[in-house]
Amino acid sequence: MFAFLLVFISAMVATVVVVSAYSLGVRLLTLSGRTPIVTPAEFTDAITVVTPAEIRQAEKRAAKAKKKSPLSERQKRAALVGAWACFALSGIAVIFGIYLIVGEHVIKLFT
Repeated sequence: MFAFLLVFISAMVATVVVVSAYSLGVRLLTLSGRTPIVTPAEFTDAITVVTPAEIRQAEKRAAKAKKKSPLSERQKRAALVGAWACFALSGIAVIFGIYLIVGEHVIKLFT
């Protein structure tokens, strides 16, 4: 029973760390003036298709938001560094989780 509780708590903490770090990174990236715009790929069986006009409109909104930012250039740079630090923390947490799952098995294969 204790082992189950330990795995459950570890999974919950890891989930909170990964999701929080990633979402904070996206927020800081937006504050730095680099709004992440992902243009969708068009597939033949796509449910929704984004038109070029909608893409241009989204890019225009992002440019407008970038101009309206009340942050100084130094603050924007700090937000960008913070964003990448959050993304790195999120990635490291995922890689560490994978290592915990398969790490010992891989080490045993090579020894």
